[in-house]
Amino acid sequence: MRPCYRHLLVFGLGYVGAAVARAGVASGFVVSGTVRGAAQFADDGIVRVDFTRADDAVGCATHLLCTVPPDASGDPVLERYGDVIAAAARLRWIGYLSTTGIYGDRGGGRVDEDTEPAPTSDRSRWRLATEQGWRRFADRCAVDLFRLAGIYGPGRSMLDDVRTGKARCVIKPGHTFGRIHRDDVVRSVLTAMQQERAFGVRVLNLTDDEPAESAAVVAEAARLFGVAPPRGVPFDEAVTTMSPIARSFWAESRKVSSQRTQQVLGMRWLYPSYREGLRAILAEQRRERTG
Repeated sequence: MRPCYRHLLVFGLGYVGAAVARAGVASGFVVSGTVRGAAQFADDGIVRVDFTRADDAVGCATHLLCTVPPDASGDPVLERYGDVIAAAARLRWIGYLSTTGIYGDRGGGRVDEDTEPAPTSDRSRWRLATEQGWRRFADRCAVDLFRLAGIYGPGRSMLDDVRTGKARCVIKPGHTFGRIHRDDVVRSVLTAMQQERAFGVRVLNLTDDEPAESAAVVAEAARLFGVAPPRGVPFDEAVTTMSPIARSFWAESRKVSSQRTQQVLGMRWLYPSYREGLRAILAEQRRERTG
C-alpha cells in the first residue's frame, strides 16, 4: 500500500466507522478500513482490509480511528496492533470512540469533559481501560478520546422502532438520556482530526444539548408519523422483562455536557436535540422514496 500525505485508517467499518470513512474520502483522504474476513470491493473509494492483515495500512496511516468495542479480554485492536501502531512513523492523529457510560451513575447530576470517570458497569470499565491503552501514544501524536452518548441516525432511530411496532414507551419520570446523531459524530471526528495540534490527549463529549426521557422520544417519533404512541409502561413493570444490558443502561442517570467540546471544535450540532434529528431522518426517508 503506497504511502500518501493524508491516509485515514478506520478500524471497524460499522455504522459510524463507514460513515466517517465515506466523509474522509469526500474530504480528500486516502481511506482504508478494516473488515472481518475476505475484503469485499465496493465502489466508494474505501480500501477494505482484513482485520488480521492491516499491518501495512497502519504503517501508511497519518490518521487512525478506532471504532471497535472492547470485551472482557481487552481491546482487540491494541492487542493485535499495539506495537505496530507504536512504530508507525507517519501517524500523527489517533481517535478512539468511547462512551459517556464511563462517567457512571451520577443520580441525574451534570458531568463535563473534566469530570473524573467512575464507571459502574463492566462494559464501561472495559471502555475506560481501553482509553488508558490509547493514551499511551499521546507522547508522539495527538489522541482524541470521543465519549459518545446513544447513537442514532438513518436506519437506526426510534422512527424505525415505531414503524415496525417495536417501540416501547417506558415511563420513568426524571430519568433522561443523552443522544447524538451519527452525522454529528462524523462531523466531530473529521473536524478534530484536521485541527492543527501537536501531541497530547483531549477528551471530547459527543452528546446533544437536551437529555430527554425515553418516552418523550417515542412520543415524538409517533407524532411525526401521525399515529398514537404505544401504551406507556411503568419502569417497575418494564424492568422485569429487560435484558441485563438494558437494565444496566436504565440503572444509570447523568446529564453530560458537550458545550466545551463544541467550542473546541468550533461547531454547533446540526441536531441539538432528538426533535431536529428525527425530523431530518424522516425527511431523508421520504426523499429516498420519492426520488
